[in-house]
Amino acid sequence: MKNWIGIIAIFICSSMFSQQTSFKFDFGGSRTQDDFIPITEHSEFDWKVGYGFMDISGLKSIDRGGNALTGDYITSDKPFYFSVIIPEGNYDIKLNLGDSKGTSQTTVRVENRRLMLDDVKTKEGEIVEKLITVHVKDSILRNQDGIEIGIVKLKPRERKYLHWDNLLTIEFNDKAPKICAIIIQPNKTARTIFLTGDSTVVDAQYEPWASWGQMLPCFFVPEKVVIANYAESGETLKAFEDRHRIDKIWNKIKHGDYLFIQFGHNDQKYGNSTKSGYRKRLQEWINKAKQLGAIPVLVTSMNRRVFDQNKKIVNTLDDFPDAMREIAKEENVYLIDLNAMSKTLFEALGPENSKKAFVYYPANSYPNQQGALADDTHFNTYGAYELAKCVVKSIVVQKLPLSKFISKKYKGFDLNRPDPFEKFHWPESIFMESLKPDGN
Repeated sequence: MKNWIGIIAIFICSSMFSQQTSFKFDFGGSRTQDDFIPITEHSEFDWKVGYGFMDISGLKSIDRGGNALTGDYITSDKPFYFSVIIPEGNYDIKLNLGDSKGTSQTTVRVENRRLMLDDVKTKEGEIVEKLITVHVKDSILRNQDGIEIGIVKLKPRERKYLHWDNLLTIEFNDKAPKICAIIIQPNKTARTIFLTGDSTVVDAQYEPWASWGQMLPCFFVPEKVVIANYAESGETLKAFEDRHRIDKIWNKIKHGDYLFIQFGHNDQKYGNSTKSGYRKRLQEWINKAKQLGAIPVLVTSMNRRVFDQNKKIVNTLDDFPDAMREIAKEENVYLIDLNAMSKTLFEALGPENSKKAFVYYPANSYPNQQGALADDTHFNTYGAYELAKCVVKSIVVQKLPLSKFISKKYKGFDLNRPDPFEKFHWPESIFMESLKPDGN
């Protein structure tokens, strides 16, 4: 009888914790700020507790004395991950980074390597407070009353992803990441940008693969805008419907939110034409978004890395980009012409130098990679970052309402003069895989 009581008590506590939406964590040693949950180098994640580090090996608790909240911190010589059980939704996360008696350098990503803070450096003795706004999702379909009505049909590999697992996971990376405290609170007012698309948009979990969608968050003002990336590798417009991914969005999107739509690569791959449902579905999605008070934005698929003898990009996407341009004009909706911008960008890089933006790596660059990687469709982190800047540039140039929420990190972008590859900053995550994503 006592055992059953204990099991029931654990279940009740776990259920109560899973509904909690606000947290205060004090990272460091034994000294803890009042009303904060203590986190030390021994705080390994436990589903019963509801929070903790994915892996505690290599973690160090450093106490410099002084203020209980900012006088100590957690650090490591390798990337480390902190997870919290939390209901799906948008959250503001305040981070205290730095060292009261030293310097620090921290890059922060969430879920599947979604870039939030890039290369935050603090001076000797400096503690900085940074704010990020994060979208957390699960795979359950709910109606407007919160009642479960179905589920997103995830692919087997998605079950390993960090963004369908009912957790908020924060990655701390770089040469000297030092985290003092985290405060998590719900955000009910941020405009949400829902991203739909394929492997060129998805939050890719594994190095060296990446997409523009996972780079986009760092270019927007936190608290005001949040990126919700629902894209997945290998998807077509039809598959996105069949797996109920778009239904998940329809049940969450609200007035003033945005729906970015980028499909074409796989629609073409599976033998579809722009007349076999592609146009019809795009129009249906546009109309549905408008009915819900959301703002649809069409994004033409970027080019593949295919050059002709004159070093000009060859169109390999048939009439899909043109079809999307025509529909945008017919329906009077915003268009981000990533197809045209990528052509300029890739030609500026040139046939050889453009390989630095794609997944081109010699054998044994990554675990279990016996052969060379030479992919003319999928991007590495540098290429994904440059394409994200293309998207931001279009938002600014067209003066979309979103343009007023572009962060100071964006300082303009000349497509004919891409950022030097050598100056791109991206400390790699621990998750690596040489297997090519679905789609082409």
